[in-house]
Amino acid sequence: MSGLIRQLCLCAAGLWLFSSPVLASSSPAYQPLLDSLSRAAPGLNKEALRHAVAAMQCAVNNGAQPAQRLAVIDYSLPSTARRLWIFDLKRQRVLLRDFVAHGRQSGENLATRFSNSDGSHQSSLGLFRTAESYQGKHGYSLRMDGLEPGINDRARERAIVIHSASYVDPRLVRSQGRIGRSLGCPAVRPEVGRMVVDQLKGGQFMFSWYPDRRWLQNSAYLNCKPQRVAALVRSSSRRDG
Repeated sequence: MSGLIRQLCLCAAGLWLFSSPVLASSSPAYQPLLDSLSRAAPGLNKEALRHAVAAMQCAVNNGAQPAQRLAVIDYSLPSTARRLWIFDLKRQRVLLRDFVAHGRQSGENLATRFSNSDGSHQSSLGLFRTAESYQGKHGYSLRMDGLEPGINDRARERAIVIHSASYVDPRLVRSQGRIGRSLGCPAVRPEVGRMVVDQLKGGQFMFSWYPDRRWLQNSAYLNCKPQRVAALVRSSSRRDG
């Protein structure tokens, strides 16, 4: 009987997700959405994209509000590569592929170290939810909240935000072998900064990926632990409210 109840619960979750106008094309196995986004972004590491879609769908299946857009950063690529993708989930197309900085203590051209600690000046991995835009010392910027405890959930108190920065400049590669680095923020070029903030503000998903074995093995979202994720979603909703 317990197996039948579990099957009914899974079906109900799948029907709820299928009714979403944003993820209507995605079955509970998320393969159709993944296939569409993969075709739209052939240059994006398939494992990074698969984990991004799986984490997002796990969150939505367990109580998170669906999003209209998904940003994916592949930190396994060097800073000299266009390693930020922004997807329109409804139309299943790429809105932008561009450069993005990593934290100065995460590495030189390649980011290899990640942290959730204040003052680390390192980037964080995992699933984020974007929040409000604001005018700050870097101009038009975007706050976001990390959804993974111990991995990125101190993003807001660390002031990890999306902002423009003049040092995100591919012309610097010739002189220093990389673009500039941030204090942990996923900074973008000034030429695309406003577009990035406008497309991602107001509750979209952002996913930062790197083949970190410990995180891949233990993330509640990547391994989709329903009870744990549902509790995290409820906690995030109370905090936002």
